[in-house]
Amino acid sequence: MEATHTRQVRFEGNQGHVLEGRLELPSRTARAYALFAHCFTCSKDYLAPKHIGQALAARGIAVLRFDFTGLGASRGDFSKTGFSSNVADIIQAAGFLRQDHVAPAILIGHSLGGAATLAAAAEIPESRLVATIAAPSEPAQLKVHLTGVIPEIERRGAYEVKIAGRAFTLTRQFLEDLMAQDLGPVIRSLDRALMVFHSPLDDMVDIGHGERIFVQARHPKSFLVLDGADHLVSAREDARYIADVIAAWARRHTAGR
Repeated sequence: MEATHTRQVRFEGNQGHVLEGRLELPSRTARAYALFAHCFTCSKDYLAPKHIGQALAARGIAVLRFDFTGLGASRGDFSKTGFSSNVADIIQAAGFLRQDHVAPAILIGHSLGGAATLAAAAEIPESRLVATIAAPSEPAQLKVHLTGVIPEIERRGAYEVKIAGRAFTLTRQFLEDLMAQDLGPVIRSLDRALMVFHSPLDDMVDIGHGERIFVQARHPKSFLVLDGADHLVSAREDARYIADVIAAWARRHTAGR
């Protein structure tokens, strides 16, 4: 383990707004760069991206964690975003690393950010490894948690909902974008090493989604059960375990290649 430091960064998102990020850096030259996409309505400062990012940096891997358009400290209007714009923001973030540092060899996505990372991977040619954490096998899975408000969104065109005690405006276009996504062909054609992390206790995205991602993907691929972890991976020891596995996995797949 080595000392690390955090650098604040900003770059342009897909809609032209300034996105806020944190770059976790090891004390020595990083052996690889990773990009972390956070969960739906979360931010880069949630426990999972923060703890995993810091733990990977301590293992020699630099990590960029950033806020999607309209979330956290990033500019923009959340109500005008959706799954497709998240995918585009991930591609923009990779472009920032490519231009200002080193393009990411490792892509990590949590929950809906994991699904978006799968969709973005083909547009980031330098990526060799993709890790999903508690990710849905289809973005439309999110609708299960919006059942009570979907009629209002469809009737009004936009409706304010409370998610984890915070208010967000969801639009009809947001729902249509979710329903238009089909990750099956994306996963089956994924030309990257894949690591799927999922907990059997996940009450937001059932572990069956992780199993479907794994089954559809080609080798090389691995499935790791996060026994005892919650959906948000809020325990530091679970984050450290994920970082340990990704660091060892990255060493095998990036060393000398």
